[in-house]
Amino acid sequence: MTQNIDSDFALAVDKKKVLDTCMNYWNPGKTADWQEMGVNLVIGRREGYYLYDITGKRLIDVHLNGGTYNLGHRHPEVVKALIDATETFDIGNHHFPSIARAELAKALNACTPDNLKYSIFASGGGEAIDIALKCARHATKRKKIISLVRCYHGHTGLAVSTGDGRFSKRFLCDGDPETFVQVPFNDIKAMEEALAPGDAACVIIETIPATYGFPMPKEGYLKAIKELCEQHGTMYIADEVQTGLMRTGTLWGITQYGVNPDILVTAKGLSGGIYPIGAVVVSEEAGKWLKEDGFAHMSTFGGAEIGCKVALKVLEISQRKETVDNVAFLSTYVRQGLENIMDQSDGFFKGIRQRGVIFGLEFDHPEGAKFVMRSLYENGVWAIFSTLDPQVLQFKIGLLCDKALIDDLLERVAIGVAQAKDAVDAL
Repeated sequence: MTQNIDSDFALAVDKKKVLDTCMNYWNPGKTADWQEMGVNLVIGRREGYYLYDITGKRLIDVHLNGGTYNLGHRHPEVVKALIDATETFDIGNHHFPSIARAELAKALNACTPDNLKYSIFASGGGEAIDIALKCARHATKRKKIISLVRCYHGHTGLAVSTGDGRFSKRFLCDGDPETFVQVPFNDIKAMEEALAPGDAACVIIETIPATYGFPMPKEGYLKAIKELCEQHGTMYIADEVQTGLMRTGTLWGITQYGVNPDILVTAKGLSGGIYPIGAVVVSEEAGKWLKEDGFAHMSTFGGAEIGCKVALKVLEISQRKETVDNVAFLSTYVRQGLENIMDQSDGFFKGIRQRGVIFGLEFDHPEGAKFVMRSLYENGVWAIFSTLDPQVLQFKIGLLCDKALIDDLLERVAIGVAQAKDAVDAL
């Protein structure tokens, strides 16, 4: 296991001043919470799948900011795409046809399910979810939105109302329960009952619910929901913000479950971690308002032209054969390594939820993942607990990680899990 200190960068910035400034002028609650959890991180240099604290401490990044850094931090080809784009483009004007938006919309049409046609651009995932929900309401002339218990779809207006009360209640955004209906995950009977009145505009589901700790859909569950939606004239929205862009082993996770959604949402990784962008790809029916009144929805920064050029490069890299092959290798190799660690943990590390390079690691304590997060941080790994199920650690492997990095990572994880178990046992 190599050193995880970047001595050239160490002490280049006064960390206490940064933290004090954040407490005073940014977000005192979040800044203090991280300190209390033992994560004393202020990110400085970043490169590939490594983050460096401004004191020089190096971390292997397996949080990836929810998949934003699927291709790593500051991927050179993505950075070049941005720089090259600035020689001709800027954000552009959202009112007019655009070379870059035309290219990206055509590329998304080519790589999403055949029933999807139009792309509507956003500046991020929450905004994109709002657009998707508006499209479904317009197409069906219904207001009811069905989502899952303990789900998360973003913090914006409609999106936050579909999600868990952890995010909505504080801002009085927990919607009317007749309009925003939630049903348990993997409970097809509950979904059938919610759809039976025939008054739902849409069902919105993260293909694998990330903030809930990546529980896996039961065999046939998502396909059965799509069939129910078709029976009741309800649209199916696939939230692929965290599960898309090759994380499951295919470009879109939903296709592995035999579902062609009416609306697909992508963001986070589409940006390459370089320029924020999201996209909503819709069927003819879901997007019919685009022909009726193209000015009905506007977003000044949605589909910024330089962002479109970045996204095009991200799509191209994500679909390369070597990327697909590497994801297949990592899916097996990382799983084997984690199983070895689990076998040596005396039951503390008790389960692995996996699809491709999406992993949720289960621990035998109600907040076990918080203990593991801290110990991994101390051992040079950055992963995060699942907000809505803190016994599960979100463990997101980058698409382009190599074997040497993974071997180093697994060695650190083995040490961190053992230390976390000791900390739990000492309570």
